[in-house]
Amino acid sequence: MAGLGVQFEVNGAAVGKGRPRVTRHTTYTPARTRKYEATVRLAASEAMCGRTPFDEAVAVEITAVLPIPKSWAKKWQAAAREGRVQPKTRPDVDNYAKAAVDACNGVLFRDDSQIAELTCRKTYGAHPRLVVTVKPLEAA
Repeated sequence: MAGLGVQFEVNGAAVGKGRPRVTRHTTYTPARTRKYEATVRLAASEAMCGRTPFDEAVAVEITAVLPIPKSWAKKWQAAAREGRVQPKTRPDVDNYAKAAVDACNGVLFRDDSQIAELTCRKTYGAHPRLVVTVKPLEAA
């Protein structure tokens, strides 16, 4: 399977990994995060087309395309569409990465310890989505 990568998109606003909630009796992941991870897992599974998860080291690239705020002036909206304005909002970019990687664990790769390279970015765009690309790394 070396050399063949997988790319997929999840339409809609990306959701970052929520902090675990601790109660008196248990610790749990927030429902919004669980639901989003299930959506990402389904998209990853469809992208694999029945193939087995990667066994080798992989490179993962994640892009969270965020909606351009409608309240912004038209010149700021245009600048965001052209990539001249980058998001400085929450959640942090690593929370998007954590949600995506956790969702893909066992589907695209056996374990997230196989990730040798990770690139994650957030940007603005007309169509909010999460784009995930996974490629096996060639042996040196």
